[in-house]
Amino acid sequence: MPSLNENAQTWSTQWDWSDAGEQWSRWWGDTPSMWHGVLLPRIHPMVPAGTILEIAPGYGRWTQYLHGLCDELIVVDMTEKCIAACRERFAAADNIAYHVNDGRSLAMVDDRSVDFVFSFDSLVHAEPGVIGAYLHQLADKLTPDGVGFLHHSNAGSFKPLAALSRRVPDHLFNAFVRRGIALNLTAWRDTLMSAAIFREQCAQAGLACVTQELISWEHGGYLIDCLSVIAARGSRWDRETRLVRNPMFVAEARRMRRLYSASSFSRPTP
Repeated sequence: MPSLNENAQTWSTQWDWSDAGEQWSRWWGDTPSMWHGVLLPRIHPMVPAGTILEIAPGYGRWTQYLHGLCDELIVVDMTEKCIAACRERFAAADNIAYHVNDGRSLAMVDDRSVDFVFSFDSLVHAEPGVIGAYLHQLADKLTPDGVGFLHHSNAGSFKPLAALSRRVPDHLFNAFVRRGIALNLTAWRDTLMSAAIFREQCAQAGLACVTQELISWEHGGYLIDCLSVIAARGSRWDRETRLVRNPMFVAEARRMRRLYSASSFSRPTP
């Protein structure tokens, strides 16, 4: 849950993209607030970078910032309509290469060419096999000092609770989530993937898992997501994994939404 085929069908044919993914930022206030409040503070040591690879950009919610932080940006998505939307949105940008993949292949990316790989709010839906496939390829795609920031599910750490949560009646589910009785399954996190599995996959791929920040997401207090930083072995980033638990992530969002208006942060020029 969800499988690669389910993801492909959902984002290709079923999902309403009329809001270009902006709805997923509203619990932080808006996309600029989320970029400046969540992402840039966590990735600023890694950018600017020569070549950035963005996996699963959707309609370019983060692409609008990333393409100004590199010489070349490579965006890879399994949904053709997402890549088409990005082509149109960023037509004025001359440093973006666009690719449609099968949801797990990076064959179109040259080995030892990626200085920074980024994915946020997309791979949380990916099952362990997909994450593992990407990590094994990234071991070859990253430059010797390459580094990455990947957002993935940690819901697999709560398997018994997930099983119980599926039995909660629909009319009680949201209330149970908010009270910490049920796991937020409506966030559609993969319920097999976890931070521990990600670390194991990094080791198998020959990558260093530098840090992992376990975070809550929108509703409920369980740390169902993970922000992982990876690096090539032997790089200047290489070190033992530092695991951080951040149960205040949702509180940070509420604070940003309350303190900063939509005009507090400007959007970059496409």
